[in-house]
Amino acid sequence: MSVEEQIKEMGIVPVVVLHDAKDVRPLAKALCEGGLPCAEVTFRTDAAEEAIRIMAEEFPEMLVGAGTVLSVEQAERAAAAGARFLVSPGFDGELVDYCIGRRLPIFPGCVTPSEVMQAVKRSLRLVKFFPAKQFGGVDTIRALAAPFAELAFLPTGGIDSGNLREYLSCDKVAACGGSWMVKAELIRQGAFDRIRALAQEAVRLAAEVRSDRS
Repeated sequence: MSVEEQIKEMGIVPVVVLHDAKDVRPLAKALCEGGLPCAEVTFRTDAAEEAIRIMAEEFPEMLVGAGTVLSVEQAERAAAAGARFLVSPGFDGELVDYCIGRRLPIFPGCVTPSEVMQAVKRSLRLVKFFPAKQFGGVDTIRALAAPFAELAFLPTGGIDSGNLREYLSCDKVAACGGSWMVKAELIRQGAFDRIRALAQEAVRLAAEVRSDRS
């Protein structure tokens, strides 16, 4: 499957902030055992590159990407570390064109019709919607998606187990990004059993919603 298809199949993309490479292996293990072998590692910490490299090399079953990518230089570093997809908080034409030229999947943030049109112009079929809660959530996604039949959204920001069903029930939402199952304090505390349980809960909920939609 393509990266987009894998993301749609899972329905959830854990957004991970790692400050210490020692936490990478137990976190990756917890996510895989929880049935969610995916991670968007935010590229704003010193440990991000090493985290991506460890996940990509030692957990080949994982779909590993880099989030909060802001420049071509960061995209190059993330790809070299093993990231299979990139996510940016907003739409940057230079960054998007760079990734397209290298066939590196990128999901740029789009919250306005003009940004969506730039994505559609480049034949992108999946874009990030961030910050989802602050920009109107599902209602805005439905309204924004109406003129663009082939486009799907990856909302992130303010999503948790309490509203996950609402987002995933929208046919324009391919998957949801979130950090509720991989919160920084859980990682800092070494609560990887809890992370595994939260991942399992999220997977169950996503499967229920998918079943209801079908």
